Amino acid sequence: MAQARTPTDRDGSRIPEVFSSLRGYQASWAGPDAIAGVTLLVIAVPEQIATSRLAGMPPITGLYAFVAGTVLFALVGRNPRMSVGADSTIAPLFALGVAQFAPAGTPRYVALVGLLAVLVGALVAAVGLLRLGWLAEFLSAPIITGFLAGIAVVIVIHQLPDLLGIPSSSGSNLHRVGYIATHLDGVNGWSAGIGVAVLAAVVGAERVDRRIPGALVGLLASTIVVAAAGLRGHGVAVLGHVVHGAPRWGLAGLSWSAVRDTAPIAGVVALVVISQSAATARAFPGSAEYQEDTNRDFVAVGAGSIVAGLAGAFPVNASPPRTAAVASAGGRSQAAGLGAAAAVVLLVPAARLLTDVPVATLAGVLIFVAARIFRVGDLVAVLRFDYVEFALAVVTLLTVALVGVEQGIGVAVGLAILDRTRLSARPQLHVLGRIPGTTSWAPLSGVEHAAQVPGVLVVLFATPLWYANAVHFRAELQTARLRVAGTLHAVVLDAIGMSDIDYTGAKALAEALDDLDEQQIGFAIARAGEHVRVSLERSGLLARIGEDHLYPAVDEAVTALTAGGAPRQP
Repeated sequence: MAQARTPTDRDGSRIPEVFSSLRGYQASWAGPDAIAGVTLLVIAVPEQIATSRLAGMPPITGLYAFVAGTVLFALVGRNPRMSVGADSTIAPLFALGVAQFAPAGTPRYVALVGLLAVLVGALVAAVGLLRLGWLAEFLSAPIITGFLAGIAVVIVIHQLPDLLGIPSSSGSNLHRVGYIATHLDGVNGWSAGIGVAVLAAVVGAERVDRRIPGALVGLLASTIVVAAAGLRGHGVAVLGHVVHGAPRWGLAGLSWSAVRDTAPIAGVVALVVISQSAATARAFPGSAEYQEDTNRDFVAVGAGSIVAGLAGAFPVNASPPRTAAVASAGGRSQAAGLGAAAAVVLLVPAARLLTDVPVATLAGVLIFVAARIFRVGDLVAVLRFDYVEFALAVVTLLTVALVGVEQGIGVAVGLAILDRTRLSARPQLHVLGRIPGTTSWAPLSGVEHAAQVPGVLVVLFATPLWYANAVHFRAELQTARLRVAGTLHAVVLDAIGMSDIDYTGAKALAEALDDLDEQQIGFAIARAGEHVRVSLERSGLLARIGEDHLYPAVDEAVTALTAGGAPRQP
């Protein structure tokens, strides 16, 4: 990961690195940044309002989250294009978790979500400060694909009642699906028509040009239609009174019990935020002179969540779609995001105009978002690559959708670690042969003309020798010995990929040496690294094998053992 140097003033003193993407700002960037800012604004406003509803929070809090996330990232972060704010990926995740302790929309619920945002921000910022960004790599691409698909299913299940104009229900997602199926006779045609029309408008705008604000057009048009035609009288549900004005700062109802209740949820949300932020930073790195610092970006995203929580909003996250919109519009710096955030601040006092926004409109926008994060193409690609990894993605999807988000993440990561452990515990022992006319050696199964030297077995065990694969190593070596034609005089272990040997592995190697001693078979090691040498010395195996039987190359070891080198004696 490239790291940027802290800039210095002319006298050599260190300058606090803030607004780093604005340093060296050029006049030629102003036009593209302005276009990108307007593009971001028209996309973000309806999306942030819809996401706040998905989170079970007051609509205005989505705008607070966007401003907090955007300003803090521009202040502290490094990526010049990343857009941070309310995110539909994590909204249902923490909404389902917090709803266990308080009904959505209640003052207690809002207070717990604010506390959760601060905890999430602290965790994400700590990961950046401690330079632990590698934690994001524990979620593999198939797991992330399955997770996003599961979240998409959750979003659709939760938004269908609003889209169809039927009452919402609580309980598990399976219960919600059953409830919807048994209440289809109560569908409100006006609500369904509005929701489907907005969904079609967003989809159409996306296909024509992603810069067309289909969601904003749909929100404005549907609001005007509802107000002008008096559709509230026809059962069309609307947002109703929207609190507007400056946020109230602080944390309400702070207690150790509240921290204990929300901390596990915060840990899961933070892990998702870290993963998505890292993926977004890698996907949209900025200009050629941009110096990546993902850990600094984590600190910025975490700071945004802390400020959002103190403002009474909810956790923020990097948004791949909004970041893509800024990039496609030609944005060069965080000036685009700051401009959009400033416009949102000016719009907050006018939030009361959202009273007649149909909830079906927001449902249509969110269902579109869900369809966009359910990446069928990625699932197909995983299936074509490996059935086991596809199974991990499907297990994640089903667990998230049917059981719970935390459980889905836990099950998927656990299965992935078990699968990796299985593979590392059963690695292949490669039998090597010399490539004719060279001193190079290669696996017999990989090079057509590689041939074994009579009386010598050369094997490659390209993985650490540890307790999980120690027995397997000894068994594989025994099998390879039995397959050698003629009399076996020497064994050479190519240790180029053996970066470490633990105590159990050393015992297995000692037992293998015992077997070779009984048969008067010589032994040597080629290309052993420093860690392997240290492990051999600590275990006493180096003295037993002999320093003179460690060679820098496979061919040197074979030549020595076949040119009169005496077989190693016990």
